[in-house]
Amino acid sequence: MYRKLVSIVVGTMLTTVSLNLFSADASDTVDRQVTQKQLPLDEIRRFSEVFDRIKKAYVEPVSDRKLLEDAVRGMLDGLDPHSSYLAPDEYSELQIQTSGQFGGVGIEISQDEGVIRVITPIDDTPAMRAGIKAGDLIIKIDGKVIQSIGVDQAILLMRGKPGSEIILTVVRDDEAKPFDVPLKRALISVTSVRTRFLEPQIAYVRISQFQHQTAADLNSELEKMQRDKPLKGLVLDLRNNPGGVLRGAVDVTDAFVSEGIIVSTKGRLASSQMSFEATTVMSVADIPIVVLINGGSASASEIVAGALQDKNRAIILGTNSFGKGSVQSVLQLTGNRAIKLTTARYYTPSGRSIQAKGIEPDIIVEQAQVSISNRGGGIKERDLAGHLSNGEDAVAIETSSVLLETDFQLYEALNLLKGLVLVGSNKR
Repeated sequence: MYRKLVSIVVGTMLTTVSLNLFSADASDTVDRQVTQKQLPLDEIRRFSEVFDRIKKAYVEPVSDRKLLEDAVRGMLDGLDPHSSYLAPDEYSELQIQTSGQFGGVGIEISQDEGVIRVITPIDDTPAMRAGIKAGDLIIKIDGKVIQSIGVDQAILLMRGKPGSEIILTVVRDDEAKPFDVPLKRALISVTSVRTRFLEPQIAYVRISQFQHQTAADLNSELEKMQRDKPLKGLVLDLRNNPGGVLRGAVDVTDAFVSEGIIVSTKGRLASSQMSFEATTVMSVADIPIVVLINGGSASASEIVAGALQDKNRAIILGTNSFGKGSVQSVLQLTGNRAIKLTTARYYTPSGRSIQAKGIEPDIIVEQAQVSISNRGGGIKERDLAGHLSNGEDAVAIETSSVLLETDFQLYEALNLLKGLVLVGSNKR
């Protein structure tokens, strides 16, 4: 779907990586056999030759520092789409990415052919309010063409003082021409967990990304929702969730399961061989759960969906997920620099690697635009002026009607969940 996933939240967050922080001390982790092999002298000579040619013949003078730093950056970029070199400013940005607060316009993005593709606008941010949509291509920022300035510089341009204005030029599939979207930057506090009732005792939980506090926020919200009555069913919405902190995904899954492995990771280093198990305490009873995923569900969100699917704890509904089944570790270097290196693959409880495959839903439901027709429906009691309301049932009817027109996948998830609740109650 995306040529090279960068998925940088415009501000100070980068949320698709499943981070596992390692020490920079390589003495205990380097593969001994690799270090004992003879150095590739021909390649080293070639590197030296290219370095010398650039120094002598490039149209403008280039410092040794820049050439060597660019060489390191290229070394990592050539490995896979998620390994990268982090200069001091990039490393500082990564260190505060999971704080849940950053300055910017509020979009999660990926790099696509030299332009910026929107993975999703973050809820309640300037981008969301301005109508930016998942899949939009941003080609200019304040009139500057992104292909000419580079994606990194474009990201910096989108940041700024809260209240300051910015204009994004957007290309959208269903629009004939590019169009401008004026925005006002804001200090964005990302709430990763949002909840509401779809119907009495049927909860909707939306997790937009996985931060350090996500599991704690989830447990707090579930406690509030069950203060008066226990939940009968739950829809967990992970659509367009690009991932985040690995531990956050494990703890969220742990809220719904009480035993067994949630996820395991395997790599060449001893420290990358890990297994995470569930605790016995669950935040909700053993109620029916439907998990919504789509092509924007990646990394940590795939860990949650895969674990709940393998354990038959939830029904997965929607479309295939992104397929990012690798773990990135941040290895600190001197000079406040670091490398973000892919060090492991993760595996679901049944031993599946979803790398480049994704999670396949149990029930495939494409998002659709649905309009309601009254033809043949006739007039019902609720259509009469002055009719008596029916309390909670009236709310349920209205919710279902709105969902059918605005979010077909959620509408289908709710109908499935109601059926599961009904079957479960008949068995008791």
